[in-house]
Amino acid sequence: MHEHELGSYNEALRQQIRSWLAEDVGSGDITTETTIAPGHQSTAIIHVKEDGIIAGLPVAELVFHIVDPELQFRRCVLEGEAVNKGTVLAEVEGSTHSLLTGERLALNLLQRMSGIATRTRQYKAKVGERPVRLVDTRKTTPGHRVLEKYAVRVGGGANHRFGLYDAVMIKDNHIKGAGGIRQAVEASRARIPHTMKIEVETESIAQIEEALEAGADIIMLDNMSNEHMREAVQLIRGRAPHVVIEASGGVNLETIGGIADCGVDVISVGALTYSFPSLDISLDLNGKKGGAEQ
Repeated sequence: MHEHELGSYNEALRQQIRSWLAEDVGSGDITTETTIAPGHQSTAIIHVKEDGIIAGLPVAELVFHIVDPELQFRRCVLEGEAVNKGTVLAEVEGSTHSLLTGERLALNLLQRMSGIATRTRQYKAKVGERPVRLVDTRKTTPGHRVLEKYAVRVGGGANHRFGLYDAVMIKDNHIKGAGGIRQAVEASRARIPHTMKIEVETESIAQIEEALEAGADIIMLDNMSNEHMREAVQLIRGRAPHVVIEASGGVNLETIGGIADCGVDVISVGALTYSFPSLDISLDLNGKKGGAEQ
């Protein structure tokens, strides 16, 4: 469903997983090495302990494969599937040492990504059929941006810019530094490719007027009340119907429906990737397949 979207990051992701394993395993899994006989084989089940949306199965599989290419990982649900408490997500078979060494990292990533996908789906449900695009922000965990933004897509959302390099977003501090919205937009327009858009963050009708006059492609309405937002949307639609209108700030599960009703095109929600509960997922060994005696 979504797995191909991670393909272009495969080698970088492998390198990150190796570094995360090095952080966790260090010189070796001392507990497993001293308690489990060499050659011991097991089958493990990965199961969910609460309802949610599953994201990260290909990443968990990659963790186990990097730990031990001989491990067999069998998925039992689809990426992006809504599951109920108790559902078995995957089975992993092979060396017990390898299973237990990779368990924590695989679960950490799977739990976090599923938590993001679940939270995104909850926001998406609040938007319903309104013609509004739900997007994330750059408020991601350092080193995890690709995975967290992928999980947003699995949950039904879309991505804002990935970094500082792929779009111009003129915010309050840029405006202060440039001397005004017009100056900031003009300076940026003179230096960027014609294919790149310019977004301007605004907090008042006066700033919206200035952004329109400067020729902004996207106008963000930052922390505005619904009343002011509706006024802003009416102004922008009347003056420049081609301009994309984004709402940001003060967005939560209780407010997003009202914000969507204001007529904006995009709602950005930082909480999708910085304020979410991880989904409760566990791994249990459920079958012994022999091995050397200790």
